[in-house]
Amino acid sequence: MKVTGITILFWPLSMVLLSDKIQSSKREVQCNFTEKNYSLIPADIKKDVTILDLSYNQITLNSTDTRVLQTYFLLTELYLIENNVTVLHNNSFDNLSNLEILNICRNSIYIIQQGAFLGLNKLKQLHLCQNKIEQLNADIFVPLRDLKLLNLQGNLISYLDVPPLFHLELITLYGNLWNCSCSLFNLQNWLNTSNVTLENENITMCSYPNSLKSYNIKTVPPKAECHSKLPSPVSEDLYIPFQPISNSTFNSSLNNLTRNSEHVPLGKSWAFLVGVVVTVLTTSLLIFIAIKCPIWYNILLSYNHHRLEEHEAETYEDGFTGNPSSLSQIPETNSEETTVIFEQLHSFVVDDDGFIEDKYIDIHELREEN
Repeated sequence: MKVTGITILFWPLSMVLLSDKIQSSKREVQCNFTEKNYSLIPADIKKDVTILDLSYNQITLNSTDTRVLQTYFLLTELYLIENNVTVLHNNSFDNLSNLEILNICRNSIYIIQQGAFLGLNKLKQLHLCQNKIEQLNADIFVPLRDLKLLNLQGNLISYLDVPPLFHLELITLYGNLWNCSCSLFNLQNWLNTSNVTLENENITMCSYPNSLKSYNIKTVPPKAECHSKLPSPVSEDLYIPFQPISNSTFNSSLNNLTRNSEHVPLGKSWAFLVGVVVTVLTTSLLIFIAIKCPIWYNILLSYNHHRLEEHEAETYEDGFTGNPSSLSQIPETNSEETTVIFEQLHSFVVDDDGFIEDKYIDIHELREEN
């Protein structure tokens, strides 16, 4: 009984201590560094900071800033309003798993890489207003499972693909260059069929075409051809049983396919291909003939011998014997060279039988053989 009485007596005190412990664990630690002209995120901030405001500085959110920022893993709110951020790189907020509010408005962001928001599993509010964003890949929002508010006001966006399982409650889209043609139809259909609220709907207007500038993007009448581009919805309970194909059905289908292929006319590409092949072969043949014909002509001339006539032999001999002065015109020739030349000139003598006698053949040897 005494133990029970003591427990009842200290029960309220234990509850007070427990509540104080819970509140201390959820205590907010705010750090305000606005208008400090910082170009880098300071690394000497308290590691237990939960709300960090770095607005109105010169921060670019480069790789150094990313490494420092990941050390503040208890952050729940981060404000980088009006800095010099131009690109959100992959894994820029990778270690900030407790972050719930991210505000990067009024920067110069024009590129958001696909993995820029990886790790932000608890993010509820994302503010990207008044930047220079022209297009957004729907996949960048996939890691943001708990996202409830998206602010894209004042950018250069003309269309937006909505990712699947995108359960927003509030979206801000005015101040962009919305193209209200068929590219907007998916966004319009999502705005009208989901539970999302379009903030400032009356001023979220079409920018072009000019004929639709008086409409907001949620109520603009879609064109008839836009409906045909939408994929037909697939019912969950739709079931088509598989039917086996018999051999006769398969054979008849194959015969029809073969019969139809026989009547398909050849296109002009075949005629062009044949013409190219013929042209190449003809050109190659002409080049081959032009190269080889002079060689064949020289070979034919080398074998084109005829018998030396009797009067041609006399003329040949008289040409050398009748003009002895031609030999005297040879400068500085000695007697031995003259003898050799004379013997060479008279080496061919016409015989009575009309054949040429070769003086290089030894006549005495021929007579001994006979």
